[in-house]
Amino acid sequence: MPKVTFNNKNAFFFQSVKAEVESYFKENNLKKTGNTRLYIKTAVLIPGALAMYVILLTGVLPALPAILLSAFLGFILSCIGFNVMHDACHGSYSRKPWVNEVLGLTLNALGSNAFLWKQKHNVIHHTYTNVDGVDDDIAKSPVIRQCSTQRWVPMHRVQHLYLPLVYGISSILWIFLTDFIKYLSRKVYKTPLQPMKMNDHIIFWASKVLYVVFYVVIPILCVGAQAWLVGFLAMHFVMGFTLAIVFQLAHVVEETEFETVSVEDKVIENEWAIHQIKTTANFSAGNKVTSWFVGGLNYQIEHHLFPRISHVHYPAISKIVAAKCAEFGLPYHSMPTMMEAVRSHFRLMKALGRKPMPAFA
Repeated sequence: MPKVTFNNKNAFFFQSVKAEVESYFKENNLKKTGNTRLYIKTAVLIPGALAMYVILLTGVLPALPAILLSAFLGFILSCIGFNVMHDACHGSYSRKPWVNEVLGLTLNALGSNAFLWKQKHNVIHHTYTNVDGVDDDIAKSPVIRQCSTQRWVPMHRVQHLYLPLVYGISSILWIFLTDFIKYLSRKVYKTPLQPMKMNDHIIFWASKVLYVVFYVVIPILCVGAQAWLVGFLAMHFVMGFTLAIVFQLAHVVEETEFETVSVEDKVIENEWAIHQIKTTANFSAGNKVTSWFVGGLNYQIEHHLFPRISHVHYPAISKIVAAKCAEFGLPYHSMPTMMEAVRSHFRLMKALGRKPMPAFA
């Protein structure tokens, strides 16, 4: 695949913002990893999900409450992904590597795979954000067209209408299709996977089998196939949509920029940190309820600059980052509410669905 590099010869912006962030932690005698607030979230979300799972298995609830509880379980599972798994897989949950490794496996408990996700997200997405041809997060063509350099097909005219369905089934596809495509092809989109150790192979297959046992076999035995299927689909639709929309709001909105790479090596003129600033957006900053549930991912700019700092610190360091962006004359995309970010995302997707001029077709 083509080689993509950044022009980092004059990385003054990142050096400056990093120095002030380091000073903030030193002056306040804070560690960069999680704290009591994160541990409380973990103690609420994981036992809460387990309790809902057990209640659903008992079959004591009438049909409608059971469906609603299944949907809410999907939401809570996505919150575990945002809050616990995300920090752990980035190594920012704890200073103890084994704690991060263990809690990173919560992604396997949700049905996916931590090893593959670290390659896809930590390495590729966080380095080549919004680079069409490399970033797997925007490589959903031809189902959806997420930037102007991607091939247009007629069904894109209505992609803004079928997006909720695509997002809703995305978690089922991750678990039963795309994880296996990555595993068997040994690639994330066009980037070769790092070699897997024997332990990684064992965990991959064992967790997939255990997922089927706990999310398919046991529920069918307890409540029957029909009730299981309805609840399973309700759970996944909410989980998939919640996970997808939160990550889309970070990068695929009207305010953010995109790069493209085709068959030639490409040097991105901006330094890496400025590239992150221009391709990333915050939303609903300052809203403590939103921040609690989405694991601080409404502060995506801070997360992309400092992925190894726990999300519980993002509200504080966001003031430093915003001030530095102003000082260096850089944009700081931050939409006031989550709904405004959602509207921006759907407006962009609707615009990208229009048939482009021949030069971009």
